[in-house]
Amino acid sequence: MLPIANKPMLMYGLDQLRGAGIKEIGVVLGPLQEGILEALGDGSKFGIKVTYLDQPDPKGIAHAVLISKDFLEDEPFAVHLGDNLLKDRIPSLVHEFETSDADATVFVSRVKDPTRFGVVLINDGKILKLVEKPKQYVSDLALAGLYFFRSSIFNAMAKLKPSWRNELEITEAIQNLLDSGGKIAYHEITGWWKDTGRPEDILEANQLVLSDLKPSIKGKVDEGVAIAGNIEIGEGTIVRKGTTLRGPVVIGEKSEIGPETYIGPYTSVGSKVRIARAEIENSIILDGTTIDCRERIVDSIIGKNSQITSNGNHRPTGRRFVVGESTFVSL
Repeated sequence: MLPIANKPMLMYGLDQLRGAGIKEIGVVLGPLQEGILEALGDGSKFGIKVTYLDQPDPKGIAHAVLISKDFLEDEPFAVHLGDNLLKDRIPSLVHEFETSDADATVFVSRVKDPTRFGVVLINDGKILKLVEKPKQYVSDLALAGLYFFRSSIFNAMAKLKPSWRNELEITEAIQNLLDSGGKIAYHEITGWWKDTGRPEDILEANQLVLSDLKPSIKGKVDEGVAIAGNIEIGEGTIVRKGTTLRGPVVIGEKSEIGPETYIGPYTSVGSKVRIARAEIENSIILDGTTIDCRERIVDSIIGKNSQITSNGNHRPTGRRFVVGESTFVSL
């Protein structure tokens, strides 16, 4: 539910599935549900039907698929990880899979550090091997967080045993399917893909999404505000005189920005946020936060309803924060 460009990251995957014509979506919920039920409801406001599936213990992606078997029945299905974002659109790929004889289609993307991902070894257009988080180099093609499957995957999953992480690995399940003669197709992502498992990944995903931002100003901008680049400002927001906005920047609704404020490129500011006397760059500021600190804040993620203040006696080159909800920081 962390926002990327002021939109919960889960919603990007939901939009991908909706755009591909998928109307029935099962959402697998772990012990930390983070407001997902409130955000999605029964799905009717998005034109879909949402069914919630309980996974009390996080035992891996393959386990999440296994507990969804009754929901999925014998239909072909897609698995989209909630914390993954990709730019490629998938409608034509869904149709291609449905009309093919493939048992599965995996999405792959080249990465700098293959040890963080499940990877795929491909030769002459065929998948030869899949390895989860390899310690030795196998390939730089990582499994992105989107898969298409037929019900044949369940037989492959039935053979799984917990890995060293005590999880049922989706990589091993696909390898089992391959070993048993299953046909595995693949699609190499041509746009960007981000697995947002770390704060720096979240900030990079924010940059990538904001790069396509379209300008839209619905709030009030006082005279004397300097604006450059693409800026989106929500309804009810006021930007005070003496503020500089250098896009891409998105600001939510009912916020107050300025005076003596600079908000620089690749920054997302939520709703009901108050920022004054501060410089902020390449950061994500969540709803309800107050920043009044005469400081320069960079590469930061500030949780909901937090406060950052200072006495203004010094001006460092830059502060970096990753703070949770309702945090108070005095500098």
